[in-house]
Amino acid sequence: MQESKRQKQIGQLLQKELSEIFQRMGFNVLEGGMISISAVRITPDLLEARVYLSMFQIADTHEMVNRIKERMGEIKKELGNRVGKQLRRIPEISLFLDDTLEYVFKMEELFKKIKDDEAGKENK
Repeated sequence: MQESKRQKQIGQLLQKELSEIFQRMGFNVLEGGMISISAVRITPDLLEARVYLSMFQIADTHEMVNRIKERMGEIKKELGNRVGKQLRRIPEISLFLDDTLEYVFKMEELFKKIKDDEAGKENK
């Protein structure tokens, strides 16, 4: 189902504000890795936001998600202060891992391996 214009607007607003909150709280660069918010999807009733986190060079991604969830009350309070005038209710936030980056790296490795195998066959 396609998102409405309002859903997209709220998703973009939340993505921008959450990115700034993460940066202020120090979540964007941790332990030599990076965390970014790749997307925010809003339900049609505007009461739930699905936040997709992209993690680069983070050893234990599930542990990192749990650390963010522990501070969710603080994050939601800050978000309410920032967007309270634009929204009647702050949506419930659900965190999801966005593994697109990992998928891209795996696909690049496979293509490189196929190319190397073909080059090896041509040299024989």
